[in-house]
Amino acid sequence: MELQFVGAAHEVTGSCHYIQVGSKNILVDCGMRQGGMKYENVPLPVAASRIDFVIVTHAHIDHTGMLPALYKDGFRGQVVATEATASLCDIMLRDSAHIQTMEAEWKNKREKRSGNEEPFEPVYSMEDALNLIRLIAPYEYGKVYTLCDGVRFRFTDIGHLLGSASVELWLTEGRTEKKIVFSGDIGNKDQPLLKDPALTDSADYVVMESTYGDRLHEGDWAPPVEELAQILRDTFARGGNVVIPSFAVGRTQVMLYYLRQIKQNDMVPEFKNFPVYVDSPLAVEATEIFLENEDKCYDEEAMALIRQGVNPITFPGLRLTISTDESKAILEDYDPKVIISASGMCDAGRIKHHLKHNLWRSDSTILFVGYQSAGSPGRRILEGAEEIKIFGEAVAVKAKIESLRSLSGHADKNGLLEWIGGFRDKPRQVFVVHGDDEVTSEFAQTLNDRGYSAMAPFSGTRFDMATGKFIEITRGVLISKSAKARMVSDSYTKLKLTSKKLQELIEDSTGLPNKDLEKFTTDLEKLMEKYRR
Repeated sequence: MELQFVGAAHEVTGSCHYIQVGSKNILVDCGMRQGGMKYENVPLPVAASRIDFVIVTHAHIDHTGMLPALYKDGFRGQVVATEATASLCDIMLRDSAHIQTMEAEWKNKREKRSGNEEPFEPVYSMEDALNLIRLIAPYEYGKVYTLCDGVRFRFTDIGHLLGSASVELWLTEGRTEKKIVFSGDIGNKDQPLLKDPALTDSADYVVMESTYGDRLHEGDWAPPVEELAQILRDTFARGGNVVIPSFAVGRTQVMLYYLRQIKQNDMVPEFKNFPVYVDSPLAVEATEIFLENEDKCYDEEAMALIRQGVNPITFPGLRLTISTDESKAILEDYDPKVIISASGMCDAGRIKHHLKHNLWRSDSTILFVGYQSAGSPGRRILEGAEEIKIFGEAVAVKAKIESLRSLSGHADKNGLLEWIGGFRDKPRQVFVVHGDDEVTSEFAQTLNDRGYSAMAPFSGTRFDMATGKFIEITRGVLISKSAKARMVSDSYTKLKLTSKKLQELIEDSTGLPNKDLEKFTTDLEKLMEKYRR
């Protein structure tokens, strides 16, 4: 009964945790790493073809983005998610595959112009994404389901995103049963649209996030809607645009909620009819899914509007752009406007075009409304970069850079402590993940100071849940420049995955005749000699 940490260990993105119980291999999340990467992540301890289930906490790409790659490498099990998460994954994974394919084409054109003929391949294709989506099975909140022999689970609304959940797992081997809870991303309280995070009453072990484990959201600033209205007023008075890099799922809908309030309450009277563009096909589809799941996921305030016949996330002047031509037309419109576009960290998608056309304009404002991972273009802009490369071109940062300080989809330090404090008895062990390097360590110490047994594991740390003892405690391995180059190489990734399959083949070869084993060994040695550096 083993737990191993793979991703989001001393970093915020790339969530992935491995569980082995009996003969079953289970992942909790399979996310994509985004932004800067400080430490190496260990590969999965078994080949993708041997993973039986992936349990998904929510649809954000840093928790789901490598699922199609898992399929590409042989996974054919079941992906378990809440109903809303299943719907959102359908569109988000297709969008991710599309973005990667388009960017691979752009990189190949650039490399070809520079004389490099070696093709760059996306991590996975649209076909991989579509095939993976067919494996997603939706489940309801609040019910205990049997996943397989020895494993039961339940989803609880954690208030971070439509469909987001903490996961309770009851694991049984022989006469031993242990309960482990994965928090997923814990939502901030009193958010628009979504319910507050629900608490869980018991667990032997807890794996919890710590994104804002070192800070509080409290401050002297105005409520988000008032702060946003002031930013709009100031920017429009200068004749500029307000460009909002926003996660297409979740944060975009929250921004629409606030913009509807601003228009309804005439909070920018000098510019009553300002247009709002949502330039993201994904965000448009996601908004429809939000409306379809209102009865299961919306909070009472949003439901009260719906009962009055008010759509809480639409209003006059909202323009949804789908096609590329519609997106380009926004760039040719010189009237002040709001442009909401993905991705939220400015590292992919249509937002890069809008930044290219607005970052250099001193009259425009770039407004950040979500977390910016270390090393991402968004983080560099927030930290005062004087120029940013977009599509290979250096663009000066002259626009006003703002962030909605009072807006967050993640619980702050007090919110995290409130959630872990909801357990009747302290868990035997708390593992702190999904936070920047120093934050995970700091929050683990905060928990220890409050009487918990807590630690922030690095990738590769292994824990025996049956005995409550560590099998292996790893230390962080810093990524070298050469390792970073290898990490973006799909071919290198394939090689590492093939090495696992080779090891399994060797282990299964014990019954072969000596003659065959000798030939196998000789062939392998020849191959190794050929490629040895």
